[in-house]
Amino acid sequence: QVQFVESGGGLVQPRGSLRLSCSFHGTIFSSSEMAWYRQAPGKQRELVARRTPTGRTNYADSVKGRFTIARDNIKNMLYLQMNNLKPEDTAVYYCNQWGATLGDSWGQGTQVTVSS
Repeated sequence: QVQFVESGGGLVQPRGSLRLSCSFHGTIFSSSEMAWYRQAPGKQRELVARRTPTGRTNYADSVKGRFTIARDNIKNMLYLQMNNLKPEDTAVYYCNQWGATLGDSWGQGTQVTVSS
């Protein structure tokens, strides 16, 4: 059983910033590849950012240069710093291991709404 708890979402104006946090508990080690996903209304869930155990990161083209994924192995926390937010970033954001499917355990996510 793995638990994920996302937080930090909210309403923000375009070009604003938010920092999302994710705490995870269970069979997840420092060697695990962690990631952030998001799902906008009427859209498929998509991978936003990924971090490998070596610190290598990958981002969706739509967020590259604006989002930064980070992990604190000691605290079992995953973060997503989001800068220069756009209305298109509006979605529910989830954290999980990279490659997770709907059959895996997911948290409730945190809502991010970018609107003026």
